[in-house]
Amino acid sequence: MPNRLAASPAVRHRVRTVLELPLLVVAALLISLVVRTFVVEAFVIPSGSMEDTLRVGDRIAVEKISYRAHDVHRGDVVVFKGPAGWPSESELDGGGNGLRRALRTVGTWIGLPKAGDDDFVKRVIGVPGDHVASKGAGEPVTVNGVALHESGYLYAGNDPSGTAFDVTVPKGKLWVMGDHRDDSADSRAHQDAPDKGFVPEDDVVGKAVAVIWPLSHHRTLGTPPTFRQVHP
Repeated sequence: MPNRLAASPAVRHRVRTVLELPLLVVAALLISLVVRTFVVEAFVIPSGSMEDTLRVGDRIAVEKISYRAHDVHRGDVVVFKGPAGWPSESELDGGGNGLRRALRTVGTWIGLPKAGDDDFVKRVIGVPGDHVASKGAGEPVTVNGVALHESGYLYAGNDPSGTAFDVTVPKGKLWVMGDHRDDSADSRAHQDAPDKGFVPEDDVVGKAVAVIWPLSHHRTLGTPPTFRQVHP
């Protein structure tokens, strides 16, 4: 007589599927964690400091590999951990309206920055050894004596810098500025702080390479041509 207690192939398959499902979920989460930690991660833009290049609520892809092979370049848009004393950009933005807060909340569900995080997004203007200066309103920003032509990314109606400054970037540091110069608490705003406004290269999370959402603002983020004219 056939063994009536023996499970049919279909039942065994369902049981095996149920047992394997948790392992597949764990594996997928581990792969996602590895990718986000070492390869590429998405971030949500919390403030208008990089407009119109990056807008509030934009989701950007940040790759973390290239800076292991070479140094940070002038003109790169980077995500970095803010030095001590830099208030979060979401705080500076006043928390945003309901839609902005909702976008940030959704972002936190998949590990994106939330209000109060210490992640910043700025453009690198000076790298170690660079002399970066501006005489203030109406005057260009210069790097090693070369005036930057920033019309391609500078927020419409903004001066290159309403604040006069004259600095030489130390070894291992960066000078960063937002594209929306009148709405960006960047290196210029922290010159009296212990770090003198400079950002440690070691605090750079990665390079922003593209806007991936919303689709209406999808674009890649390259190095503006003006930085190719600057030499050490």
